[in-house]
Amino acid sequence: MKIVFMGTSDFSVCCLKKLLDEKFDVVAVVTQPDKVRGRREAESFSPVKKLALERGVRVLQYEKVSREGMDDLRAIGPDVIVTAAFGQILSEELLSLPPMGVLNVHASLLPKYRGSAPIQWAIISGEKKTGVTIMKTAYKVDSGDMLLTKETDVLPTDTAGTMFDKLAEIGAEALTEALRQVENGTAKFTPQNEAEATHYPRFKKEDGEINFDKTASELDCFVRGVTPWPGAFSKLNGKTFKVFAVEKTEGKGDAGEIIFADSKRGLVVACRGGAVRLKEIQPENGKRMSDSSFLLGHALTVGDKFGG
Repeated sequence: MKIVFMGTSDFSVCCLKKLLDEKFDVVAVVTQPDKVRGRREAESFSPVKKLALERGVRVLQYEKVSREGMDDLRAIGPDVIVTAAFGQILSEELLSLPPMGVLNVHASLLPKYRGSAPIQWAIISGEKKTGVTIMKTAYKVDSGDMLLTKETDVLPTDTAGTMFDKLAEIGAEALTEALRQVENGTAKFTPQNEAEATHYPRFKKEDGEINFDKTASELDCFVRGVTPWPGAFSKLNGKTFKVFAVEKTEGKGDAGEIIFADSKRGLVVACRGGAVRLKEIQPENGKRMSDSSFLLGHALTVGDKFGG
């Protein structure tokens, strides 16, 4: 069974590595074009390309594979195409090319959390479980029939970063299982329930700004959900503070108002229905540290407000 793999990110690398380690016949890898970075304009390429080159797999790169890559793909003649965090929408012509279809690895329990940021949104929404779905790719984003799902717990300490790593491993395992089912003819696909579908947008950097008019629990989920990207932050007296961890505590005040600011009690800020302690922060032009460490050397004024 000839496989063409399409992916770009570290999530994709985990899936590709598993396929190669398990001796699947990956005949080509499609990834995004190299990018020029930095003042010296050095070219950098995707983690997927790096792994493919190390393993001697043919690499194809296109701005739009559906427009530029069809002749190459027809010549290769894959039996199945696999996509994982690829970052391009595939045309109906491309989707119909491989006789065994196109499979996608999606990091949520579909039909919930369609879109390009399912891990972040699941944590922000307070989900206790999430997982990976292997589905047949359809032209409408993340709407294809499901082959299998694997779920895992979202721990109270999980961030989007830790869940990314966990789901990459789970996704790689699920993908190999799914491909074996496709290869031996036992694959059974189930339509998604459109009534239960939810779709969330990708994040921009500014989306990490904290709105303290939320409960302590909601703020904890938000901070964990946007860590490491786009990163939680708030402004105080015109300066930006990055926030890496919060916890519920006692206190009252207007949302965003500093209630306590001392090394013993920490940096405590009012929120809806209570207060949160900003346990781990990074001041503008400073280092990441605990709130207590920061307050040993810096004075903040009780009554000042974050968010301005």
